[in-house]
Amino acid sequence: MTETARLAQLLASRLQALWGTAVEITDIQRLPGGASRESWGAAAQTADGAEHRLILLCDPGGSERQRDVAVEAAAMVAARAGGVPAPELYDHGAQALGPGRAYLLMERLDGETIPRRLLRDDAYAAARPGLARRLGEVLARIHRIDPGQIPGLPQVDALGQLTELYQGFAEPRPALELGLRSLREHQPAPVADTLVHGDFRTGNLMIATDGLAGVLDWELTHRGDPRQDLGWLCTKAWRFGSPRPVGGFGPRADLMAGYAAGGGTPPDEATQHWWELYGTVRWALLCRSQAERYLSGAEPSVELAVLGRRVCEQEFDVLLALGHATPIQMPDPLEDREYPPVRPHDRPSGPALLNAVRDFLATEVGSRDAADPVLKFHTRVAANALRIAEREALLAPAHEQAHRNRLAGLGCADDKDLCAKIRDGSLDHRSGDVAEAVRAATVDKLTVANPAHLAIPD
Repeated sequence: MTETARLAQLLASRLQALWGTAVEITDIQRLPGGASRESWGAAAQTADGAEHRLILLCDPGGSERQRDVAVEAAAMVAARAGGVPAPELYDHGAQALGPGRAYLLMERLDGETIPRRLLRDDAYAAARPGLARRLGEVLARIHRIDPGQIPGLPQVDALGQLTELYQGFAEPRPALELGLRSLREHQPAPVADTLVHGDFRTGNLMIATDGLAGVLDWELTHRGDPRQDLGWLCTKAWRFGSPRPVGGFGPRADLMAGYAAGGGTPPDEATQHWWELYGTVRWALLCRSQAERYLSGAEPSVELAVLGRRVCEQEFDVLLALGHATPIQMPDPLEDREYPPVRPHDRPSGPALLNAVRDFLATEVGSRDAADPVLKFHTRVAANALRIAEREALLAPAHEQAHRNRLAGLGCADDKDLCAKIRDGSLDHRSGDVAEAVRAATVDKLTVANPAHLAIPD
């Protein structure tokens, strides 16, 4: 029995127990995206002929993760009861789909979540102008929910959690050291804890042609500082290239006006800036955390592998936020590239072979299997991975030598030594030199990983 057929059977059995009537799963398919868990769309028909459209979120089979979805489920239920547009939850648990396979089963809302469509397609043109204010109103409503009504809701010290996550990797990253130091030195005064969604941003919002249809993905919900949600929504990563800071939809003023209208207290400009910097450092570390699942050998996923090469995007954005970098136009090193032979090897060269496989994935596999959205998505990711490998093959020797020279110029043996000196302040008298060395190293990394990101303004 295939995985799809087995899931359909398990869902039918579970829904029959919940609804007290015979249920047939008439359609089920894996949906693209979702690095932390699988997403499935399904249609269920009951004995009276009624149709129900469903979304199933679940850990992949064989996962060693022990996820507790009870808090997430309780937060969704409380939010919906509090007037937040959220999908109706039908079921959740950890055993019905197999050992260690935690899941949530909910209604499927109508609308779109894919950012490039929401921010560019004409179908959503009428919805976009009002979204920043509407999102502020909804966040205020979330923050009014009593966190005490959600059993087991974790309390999170936001900066402490970030520092612990960074230290857990034991991997020196000078750009993030600069970001963390700034966060420590300028942390705003605390406010009263509230319920925090934890991942309120474009991509986790279901948008219909007439506006917001639902708030999704309550996986990171916790008790903490409500301003975290406001900063996260405006973090540069979630603008997807748009110049409008509120998730790519509109200005901060609209967000804050909606938040105030909903009963929230908007932060001042400096505090909002702090939380947006926090969000950038956080996303860098979450990308690195996702990549660790690949690096450790736990999950052989090309999507997780490529996330490891996105960390430098956020590092550059940290430097932008701190005023240590400005956007630059960087041509892709692969454009109009010729590959000279490397003797004694034959042609085509290694980088040229990567190019050939990348083009095959992009033009042959991706188009041929367009009916399978998951395969099409992973094909695009794999083609991007090959572009990264191709650029690295061309540029790595020169980049490595340049990095050694930069470290030597600062009197540092390696990145670990540089990070230690950023932390203890022993290079503060050369802060401009440090910022320039970190900027240059980050530009080199992005030139390989995603040169187009260098041109996107803060």
